[in-house]
Amino acid sequence: MARTTPRTTRRLTRSLVSVGVIVLLAVGAGCAGRSDDGSAGLRVLVPNAPGSGYDVTARTAAKTLADAGIARGVEVFNLPGGGGVVGLRRLGYERGNPRLMMLMGLGVVGSQYAWSPRVTLQDTTPVARLIEEPAIVVVTRDSPYHDLTELIAAWRADPASVPVGGGSSAGGPDHLAPMLIADAVGIPPRRVSYRQFDGGGDLLAAILDHQVDFGVSGRSEYADQIASGQLRVLAVTSEFRIPGTDAPTLRERDVDVVFTNWRGIVAPPGLRERDVAALRDMVARLHGSAQWRAVLAKYGWTDAYLDGPAFGDFLRAENDRLAHALDGLGLNPPATAAVPRSGG
Repeated sequence: MARTTPRTTRRLTRSLVSVGVIVLLAVGAGCAGRSDDGSAGLRVLVPNAPGSGYDVTARTAAKTLADAGIARGVEVFNLPGGGGVVGLRRLGYERGNPRLMMLMGLGVVGSQYAWSPRVTLQDTTPVARLIEEPAIVVVTRDSPYHDLTELIAAWRADPASVPVGGGSSAGGPDHLAPMLIADAVGIPPRRVSYRQFDGGGDLLAAILDHQVDFGVSGRSEYADQIASGQLRVLAVTSEFRIPGTDAPTLRERDVDVVFTNWRGIVAPPGLRERDVAALRDMVARLHGSAQWRAVLAKYGWTDAYLDGPAFGDFLRAENDRLAHALDGLGLNPPATAAVPRSGG
């Protein structure tokens, strides 16, 4: 039997301590990988390009989740195409995935009429409606139209020569708002020259490049350009003026239209009940936070929160409402079209 000396004992002790430290580090690393935070690895899909209203809302919500200590490291990524249809298709592929949500709104409801996709909002899991936001009518600072009255006069005289741009497909908010305005001022909506862009970022470039005479979009998308003087707001579509925006309502200019857009969150189909509950709880905590109230005030958004089941009922009703609105304007849904490939 080997004899153990004091020096051997000390070496053995140091070895055992080293092994113990390595084991503890390994266990700690394993525990870190199994975070108790139900939001770990959560991603938010934005179904159009950076700079859009969806993009601004999604990135603001992700930052607010972190600021409020509700969820950290939420990743936001863009998957543009078809006014939201490509995003819908991706959500369908992710069936059962509790780590993915999609920021969406009225534009995605409208895109279903433009493209007749295989996956629709009725196939998704409703999480919550978050906000409402009025639209704005904007022109460049060097536009010949200094107020809404001048714009409407030129538009009435020759609708085809005064193109309007929007960041949504037929039936989306940027399309529906100018069609309602045209109808209210006596312009047949079918005569309106509407040019579609995939989100507010693409639309902004088109406005500044004078590809369109005016644009219709959400105020939050162009807050910086309005503040810098690159864009001028001729009117807002809300019932009352928007604080911080020096522009009249449509009704103040004798155009009897009040219109608001909304945005919410849906998740893939086929989620387990506990996963649905976790997502809804997280968004409910976001809605209830002081940080989110500050965000609403900053962007001029109206709190329009609806939890999952109520939001699901709203989506079904909104689908029917939009179909009737398009029919009433003489803009019946087009024939089935192929869904375009994603641009990114």
